[in-house]
Amino acid sequence: MKVLFVLTSHDKLGDTGNKTGFWIEEFASPYYKLLDKGVDITVATPKGGKAPIDPNSDTEDNQTEATRRFHKDEATQKVINNTKVLSDMKAEDFDAVFYPGGHGPLWDLSQDRDSISLIESFNAANKPIGFVCHAPAALKNVKTSNGEPLVKGKKVTGFTNSEEEAVQLTEVVPFLVEDMLKENGGIYSKAGDWEEHVLVDGNLVTGQNPASSGLAAEKLLGMLK
Repeated sequence: MKVLFVLTSHDKLGDTGNKTGFWIEEFASPYYKLLDKGVDITVATPKGGKAPIDPNSDTEDNQTEATRRFHKDEATQKVINNTKVLSDMKAEDFDAVFYPGGHGPLWDLSQDRDSISLIESFNAANKPIGFVCHAPAALKNVKTSNGEPLVKGKKVTGFTNSEEEAVQLTEVVPFLVEDMLKENGGIYSKAGDWEEHVLVDGNLVTGQNPASSGLAAEKLLGMLK
């Protein structure tokens, strides 16, 4: 089984002067869940090379078993420091695609033509497509073959407006994931803030927040077996 992970290349948190990127837990937990099952994983970003880690995901409060493993794992750190270029990736070479979150995708993956067409190709082939937390931002401009938003009429979740408010970035982000999914016709639902919540609708898997990343990967894996 071959799975493509797509991470952000964007590291600037709006005009705040602070850094962003991908959220370590949302990469590490799914990555190891799949890797430990023998899945062959490729990691790509729009720019290739080193994927930026959101420094807020690297604080002591946010450490998990998976992030601690990542910090001791030189081989996986090397993967993160040498990601493939997204435009070189083709859906036919993989069985599924998974997008970890962090705030970065709101800026680049939501607009990236290569990402949009890649998701559309995976979807057209009915291959599993997974997104967690802020990563559903990558679905903002993705359409189905009939020109409708991919999420229209689908059960979806993603980082909630109240969670964004809790981290005090409502006025910083270019758009709110919850609002965008609803505006695109998604049937949006959520659990309480920071609670695990994962939805599967057809080949689409979405997770609400960092706590949902491991389960989202397990659901994706279950679709591959």
